Amino acid sequence: MNIPQWKMVVKTVALAVYTFCFLAGLPSNLLACSAFLRKMSQKPTTMDILLLNLTVSDLLCLLFLPFKMMEVALDMTWPLPAFLCPLTNFCFYSSIYLSTLFLMGISVERYLCVAFPVKYKLHRKPLYAILASVFFWLLTCSHCATVIYVVEYHNTTSVKVDNFSTCFETFSLSQLHILLPLRLEICLVLFCLPFIITCFCYVNVVWILTSMPNIPSHRKQRAVGLAVVTLLNFVIAFAPYNISHIVGFFEKQSPSWRVETFFLTSLNTTLDPIIFFFSTTTIQRTFVTCHPSLGSDQKLFGGDYRKDSCWSLTSSLLVFTTAFL
Repeated sequence: MNIPQWKMVVKTVALAVYTFCFLAGLPSNLLACSAFLRKMSQKPTTMDILLLNLTVSDLLCLLFLPFKMMEVALDMTWPLPAFLCPLTNFCFYSSIYLSTLFLMGISVERYLCVAFPVKYKLHRKPLYAILASVFFWLLTCSHCATVIYVVEYHNTTSVKVDNFSTCFETFSLSQLHILLPLRLEICLVLFCLPFIITCFCYVNVVWILTSMPNIPSHRKQRAVGLAVVTLLNFVIAFAPYNISHIVGFFEKQSPSWRVETFFLTSLNTTLDPIIFFFSTTTIQRTFVTCHPSLGSDQKLFGGDYRKDSCWSLTSSLLVFTTAFL
C-alpha cells in the first residue's frame, strides 16, 4: 500500500511527539502524583486536590499512549483486541476534557484567591474541591462514554484493511448523525466554556497582581508564567482537535485532517507538570529533592527556589524532564 509522503511526515512527527510525551510525561506525572498523595495524608488544600486530579487524568492518557503509538506506527490500523479500541479512545477523550475542566478549576481558584482574598479564605474548604472534582469526572466520563459506547454499539466502527481493523476511523451515516452533534456539544461545553472562563480568570489575576506595587515581583512572574503555560496548553494541545469538531458538524463529516490534530492533545501531559511547578511549592520541593541538579540551578538565579523567577522555575523543570530522556 503506497502512502503519500506528507502522511509519512505526519506519522513520523506523531510518533516523535508521542514518544517524547511518554518519556517526559510519565516520570514527571508519577512524581507529582506521589507528592500530592503524600500531601493528601497531611493537610491538603483545594489546589492540591485539583492538581492531584489533573495528574491522574494525565496518567490515564499516558497509560494507554503506547496503544496509540502502535496504531500510528501501523498506519492507523488496529491489530490489538477489539475491546481495547473503545476503551483506549474513552480514556484518551476523557483525559482531554478532564484536563480542560481541572485547568479551569485551578484558574477559578487562583482568581478567587487574588480577587477576594479575605472572603475566599473564610469559605475555602477542601470539601468544595472534592465535590467539584467528582462533578468534573462524572460530566466528562458521561459525555465520553456516550460518544464512544453509544456510537460503538449503534453500529460497528471497525473496517478491515489488509486483515487489520481500523479503530474509530470510518463511520456510517447513521453513526455520524449521532456523533457530529455530540462532538459539537462536547466542544462547546468541555472546551470552549472552560477556555473562556480560564482566560477571564488569568487575565484578571495578572491585571490585579501587576497593578499592586506591594506584591513581590517573583509572585507576579509566577502568575504570568502559570497563565501563559495554561493558555498555551489550551491553544496548542486542545484547540486544533476541538476545532475539527466544529468543522465536522457543519461539513456533515469528519474532517480529513482530524486525525493529524489528535496527537497534539498528548502534549498536555508534558505541559501540566510545568503548571504544577508554578502552582505549588509541594512540587518544587519534590523536584529539588528528587533531582539534586535542581538545587544547584537555583544558585544561578540567586537565593531560595521559592523566590526564583519564572525563568528559574522553567529551566529547573527542563533540567528535570531531560534527565529522563
